[in-house]
Amino acid sequence: MNRAHTARQAIDNLQLALHHFNNLTIDLIYGTPTLTDERWKQNVTQAINLGIPHLSCYALTVEPKTALDSMIRKHQVSNVEPDDQARQFLQLMDWTAAAGYEHYEISNFALPGHRSRHNSAYWQGAHYLGLGPSAHSFNGQSRQWNIANNALYIQSLKQGTIPFEVETLTADQRLNEYIMTSLRTMEGLSLQQVQQLSGEKGSKALLKNSSRFIEQQLLQEKDGRLVLTKQGKLFADGIAGDLFV
Repeated sequence: MNRAHTARQAIDNLQLALHHFNNLTIDLIYGTPTLTDERWKQNVTQAINLGIPHLSCYALTVEPKTALDSMIRKHQVSNVEPDDQARQFLQLMDWTAAAGYEHYEISNFALPGHRSRHNSAYWQGAHYLGLGPSAHSFNGQSRQWNIANNALYIQSLKQGTIPFEVETLTADQRLNEYIMTSLRTMEGLSLQQVQQLSGEKGSKALLKNSSRFIEQQLLQEKDGRLVLTKQGKLFADGIAGDLFV
């Protein structure tokens, strides 16, 4: 992947970091054109054996105008295969579960007590304040972001203003964002929360729309929540999209 460092250097630095910090995370990428299942297992096993407390794992996305995009178009390497990515994601879930990791969000796995507090706040719809150029803030009703240009930001501060843009979310947008983020978590979507956002009628409509996914065993309802099954996690974005208002 054209990295400047070697695998040995990466491992050495991880071991050094683990010596000084009690929590850290690494990113792993699966579904790359040359990644065999055997090599994928070696990567995950090595991360587990190193004692990495948090893993963020993503299916490869080929971005336009990258070196990999060029090699694929020139037929120098194979294209990404969705079936390979799905299989390696299922393997990942099995291996991490056996090692005691919580699959607490679609792309994130943590040993108990090591979830990402920062990202969890976003998935839970918490309010946050962003300070500085390009920083974003959210108060539950609207989202705002500061100007990205450093010089203009500083100049505005000298004039006693903070340049920003704001977007006020509609009730439907707030509900759809909740559906999208909550379904990605192991706790799932709370029907009570949906009722608070859209009323009893909206809650019943969502439950009705979810019935086919429950029948297909992609979703399950338990304790007033809708939770993706293991197989359903392969289709998380599509299921969420179909449940949008």
